[in-house]
Amino acid sequence: MIYLDNNATTAMDPEVIEVVAEEMRRGPANPSSQHALGRSASERIDDAIQRMGRCLGSDLSVPGGPRLILTSGGTESNNLALAGLGERGCPLIVSEIEHPSVLAVATEQQRSGRTVHRLPVSPGGRVHVEKLQSLLESCGNGAVVAVMSANNETGVVQPISEILAVCHDAGALLHVDATQSIGKLPLSLESPERDDRTPDSLSFAPHKFHGPAGVGGLWLAAGVTLRPQLHGGEQQLLTRPGTEPVALVVGMARALELAVQHLPQASRHMAELRDRLQNRLSEEIAGLVIHGVDQPRLPSTCCVSFPGTNRQSMLMALDMAGVACSSGSACSSGSSPPSHVLLAMGCPEWAVESAIRFGVSRFSTKDEIDTAADRICKIYNRLRT
Repeated sequence: MIYLDNNATTAMDPEVIEVVAEEMRRGPANPSSQHALGRSASERIDDAIQRMGRCLGSDLSVPGGPRLILTSGGTESNNLALAGLGERGCPLIVSEIEHPSVLAVATEQQRSGRTVHRLPVSPGGRVHVEKLQSLLESCGNGAVVAVMSANNETGVVQPISEILAVCHDAGALLHVDATQSIGKLPLSLESPERDDRTPDSLSFAPHKFHGPAGVGGLWLAAGVTLRPQLHGGEQQLLTRPGTEPVALVVGMARALELAVQHLPQASRHMAELRDRLQNRLSEEIAGLVIHGVDQPRLPSTCCVSFPGTNRQSMLMALDMAGVACSSGSACSSGSSPPSHVLLAMGCPEWAVESAIRFGVSRFSTKDEIDTAADRICKIYNRLRT
């Protein structure tokens, strides 16, 4: 199987696997226990958090400074941020192309009476900053805004710096879902003080950058408070109670270190493979549409629409031919609904109905891309005829 679904999840780095296995071999580890084993586990959690802070460019050792909340993954991190930031019931603004873990929270909050605005995007897939500014003016101070750093379906990178400035000028909090961009784009939350260079919260999940699944992080800027959504323990200063999974947290820290270490060469490698794939498909398939091709994109992501076919037929045929890919977010692709991202971009119906996403990683190879391109073209020609 040629794996081109790395936006959904990635293979664990062998070095990370060994780190997780070594931690598990230590035996029982509850960081809240007061005995020596518990204290040792707590120290390893603290060390992992400090190492992740250094990778993010954020000093997490400063009292009253930034914090890193450990969660079960990107979905929980996004849920926790949107439900827990700002004053209770304050206006919420989310872009129309956010991950389902953001959009579903917004819908649920709206049902509960919260004012929710949805921020449109351009045909190229980028957020309208001017529209955000006008929405914030109508909301007044205290709104919460959620915009992802890069889209999980198209790979289009959002203008976070501009959005940050607009949000902070309006007295709004900005949550950034950085799940797709870490390990692919540079990131530095360099100041321990809150300023216009840093968002108020940022979420990530290591299974997107060759780490373990089942664990994630929610970074909070200095001075930002968060209402807990879970209750029953005193872990993490009551913000997110529950026994921390020591092995997964240690694995997450190592995966993040490796992602940052390999980023320059990995980014170039992924961009070369992405371009190699989409150029080959464009040469062979007339009318092929590459979404977001004229916008800044993640080096790993290629979302294309195949004229004259539908995504389900392509997906099944590619799966049978040994190419793993997807038709959108893995959190919703089980039922394969039309892409809300492409609909928000105003794509024609045929393009939405025939869109397939390919995602490469730093472990992908040229031979895999060439073989996959051959299989994709053959399958397309068969289905087309």
